Amino acid sequence: MANIKSAKKRILVNQTKALQNQMIKSNLKTNIKKFNAAVEAGDKATASELYKLVVKKLDQAVAHGILHKNNAAHKKSQFTLKFNKMA
Repeated sequence: MANIKSAKKRILVNQTKALQNQMIKSNLKTNIKKFNAAVEAGDKATASELYKLVVKKLDQAVAHGILHKNNAAHKKSQFTLKFNKMA
């Protein structure tokens, strides 16, 4: 356990940030699952809305430093291909 005041504060800040990162990742995964379910069901309108949302959430995760930009670009490419194959 930390003895120095700044080290104690750093522990609290790290815990808070970890929870925020976990929340963002969880929300992203949920939206990805919803998008995949819409694509499997063949629901073009819902898939279109969810595609835009998933891309937005991926970009936000990159901006927060949760995902690497190349990882997000790869995921967006895969989702685009999956979405375009629906038509």
